[in-house]
Amino acid sequence: MVDTLRVLAADAVEKVGSGHPGTAFSLSPVAWQLFQNVMHFDPLDQHWEGRDRFILSPGHTSLTLYLQLFAAGAGIEMADLAALRTWGSKTPGHPEYGDTEHVEITTGPLGQGLASAVGFAYDQRRVRGLLDPEAPAGTSPFDHHVFVIASDGDLQEGVTSEASSLAGTQELGNLIVIWDDNKISIEDDTDISFTENVEQRYESYGWHVQRVDWLQTGDYIEDTRALYEAIVNAKQETDKPSLISLRTIIGWPSPKKQNTGGIHGAKLGTEELAGLKEVLGFDPDEHFVMDEELLGHARTVRNRAADYRDTWEKAYQSWRDSNPERAELYDRLVAGELPENFDQAFPTFEASEGSMATRAASGKVLNALADVMPELWGGSADLAGSNNTTMSGEPSFLPMDRQTSSWSGHPYGRTLHFGIREHASGAIVNGINLGGLTRGYAGTFLIFSDYMRPAVRLAALMGVPSIYVWTHDSIGLGEDGPTHQPIEHLAALRAMPGLDVVRPADANEVSVAWKTILSQRERPAGLVLSRQGLPIFDRSQEAFRAADDVARGAYILAEATLNGAETTPEVVLIGTGSEVQLAVEARETLQEQGIATRVVSAPCLEWFDAQDESYRNEVLPTEALRVSIEAGVEQGWQKYTSGHGHAVSLEHYGASADYQTLFEMFGITADALVEKVHSLYNA
Repeated sequence: MVDTLRVLAADAVEKVGSGHPGTAFSLSPVAWQLFQNVMHFDPLDQHWEGRDRFILSPGHTSLTLYLQLFAAGAGIEMADLAALRTWGSKTPGHPEYGDTEHVEITTGPLGQGLASAVGFAYDQRRVRGLLDPEAPAGTSPFDHHVFVIASDGDLQEGVTSEASSLAGTQELGNLIVIWDDNKISIEDDTDISFTENVEQRYESYGWHVQRVDWLQTGDYIEDTRALYEAIVNAKQETDKPSLISLRTIIGWPSPKKQNTGGIHGAKLGTEELAGLKEVLGFDPDEHFVMDEELLGHARTVRNRAADYRDTWEKAYQSWRDSNPERAELYDRLVAGELPENFDQAFPTFEASEGSMATRAASGKVLNALADVMPELWGGSADLAGSNNTTMSGEPSFLPMDRQTSSWSGHPYGRTLHFGIREHASGAIVNGINLGGLTRGYAGTFLIFSDYMRPAVRLAALMGVPSIYVWTHDSIGLGEDGPTHQPIEHLAALRAMPGLDVVRPADANEVSVAWKTILSQRERPAGLVLSRQGLPIFDRSQEAFRAADDVARGAYILAEATLNGAETTPEVVLIGTGSEVQLAVEARETLQEQGIATRVVSAPCLEWFDAQDESYRNEVLPTEALRVSIEAGVEQGWQKYTSGHGHAVSLEHYGASADYQTLFEMFGITADALVEKVHSLYNA
């Protein structure tokens, strides 16, 4: 059956004319062992909570997964294999979450699959702690393993080093990685760039490491029994994540192209394809042929799955009977429902409280949610005190022996510590949220969203509701200078389809923003928050509005007035974050000069774009002069203003000084906004 799957891989790539056949050949017996003999999974139910999770980190070898799903009868049939990499197929070039059943995560950008697998393992442990913390290890219906196939390329990417280090620190015994050590990449032999001792590296991370060498006798022998025994040993290691180093030959047994870079990412060609089939005893003139008896044998995995699931269901029902309150929580989490008192949990803030940084307001919101949403958890990339991401009194997520004088906790804790690993933090949070039951967030400075960006993009691509808390949002962070002051970042993040970029203007906007983000599960969001204090708007004063419409992305904060009555605006000032207060100040001046001026706060342009046209035109009437102010590049604002140049913006890097000086010297002021309006209004 394994040889049949190899031939089908070759046929599929040959038919479409592109793809990655090499590892699909050599990994076929590895994946067969996992899907047929090791993993708990139900081919007929991709959402079964008792399943093990499988992540194919080298997504380019997608056929490795598709072929096993075909063999098991898990939603892939022969016609799907023949439609590889074509429009609308269930078998895209890389595994796509949401497109193909049993695909747990979109993979392809090397390293992120393995990194996010660490997040899946985090989530499993946290869920167990919420629902069944007293059960002995391996006895809970919420115990499962996360299996990963990783490539040389995955282990070369820095994000896997970041995440694997964390996995060792966290002693994630539920994570098992099989490293396909074939020593070949696109540029052929990896000795030109990858010569480290990977096994020793992972031992230094605190992993349990085993070696299975299918070349140890000099001949290539696919010793699947040795691999199986290594997996069994890994499952028995409960206090360490496991790496199984598996020495393979890429493309084996292709007669001329095996063990070369030429078989990595291209079809075999007619001659080599025929040679492969002859070596394996297949007819070179037949394509997409399946022995029905073999297929029937492979699909008996359903029977084994059903037997295990029956055992699991009994344990699950016993747990429900013994834990009625936790069962209620589980049912709510599975249904994706919010807690009953969700709406009432969010704090409101009074103008009398004085100025408050939006990062501080965010911290207060998280504290208010701590008892209401036990599924909400997260932390920071070593910036907890700056990001305000820690819920007061909540224990850290770490082994007991990792506690410090500053941080106490336990393996089921709630506060995450990513260390200075922004990319891994984003990938891990993606894995947590893909787990489906908990909601994870990760914090860092906005400037370092660049380090996190590949993970953010994957979350947006998948529609995963990850939350990124980005503080120190502008030159307003002050003295740290231009290396830490984001200028182009808001525009760059807004350019990412599927990501909600949310920059609240005051504490009440922060509260509504969190509520809006947590109320949906279809998109990731980045909260962009200030270091410096911002005024809390007195919304009881004339012409000012409540913050409720933050959920609509942009709203009228202060309406135009003349002679004490609201009127049609001649000018609309649009701001985000800390610059909204400057728009409010400029409005006062312009109105004193007889120019009816409205202020629109626009915390999330993505939410605003999703509103109907009538609302958008109501907030930003085309007949008014529309001018934006934001301490970043103008790029992207032309869609909302009256055109290019209708903005007070920052088109260069910052400097080291206090934030008041920087805003003044760089012309991000109310006076500059008034001057800009006059230059355009009188033109």
